[in-house]
Amino acid sequence: PFKDCLIHGLIRDKEGRKMSKSLGNGVDPMDVIKEYGCDALRFFLTTNSAPGMDLRYDEEKVKSSWNFINKLWNASRYVLMNISDLTEKEINPKELALYDKWILTKKNLLIKNVIKNMDKYDFHNVGNELYSFIWEDFCDWYIELTKGHMTTTTKSVLLEVLTDILKLLHPFMPYVTEEIYQKLPIKDSESIMIAPYPTYNKK
Repeated sequence: PFKDCLIHGLIRDKEGRKMSKSLGNGVDPMDVIKEYGCDALRFFLTTNSAPGMDLRYDEEKVKSSWNFINKLWNASRYVLMNISDLTEKEINPKELALYDKWILTKKNLLIKNVIKNMDKYDFHNVGNELYSFIWEDFCDWYIELTKGHMTTTTKSVLLEVLTDILKLLHPFMPYVTEEIYQKLPIKDSESIMIAPYPTYNKK
């Protein structure tokens, strides 16, 4: 039923050894899911090795993925708290602050790079792009800059950026992105699974 089939490398243990019953170094994914959640394991497995390369399973990296999800969740709570009174998305170009223009430009370039790497199945590059944008640009910079300067336009920018982040992350984190998407006051679809994928704006 698929046009393409992606063959990934072996999943090895932390020391690089092949997982086997005789070595007793196998990992039960259900145990990992119970500890860190399905999305954290999925994000780690899909974004931590280049095509054709073996993947070393490292619980610390799964934990790092869980921390990343936690960061996204907290950022989403901040956005939702500040846009709860938004009835429609109004991005007036004349009212955009410098930091609004900056994050929209960064988001547009992110979409371009994600699409380019998704088309090549370079999921590790997609993971790096998303991680860097969400953690550094969106959470550490833009959200901090919006505190105390919350105009209707900035609220709309917060909504647009978060919505596109969720859509770009959805193939890697289907559960948490759907959960947050359902809480958005303005959505373009009843489910993120059938929402239109973000597109790069050349202008």
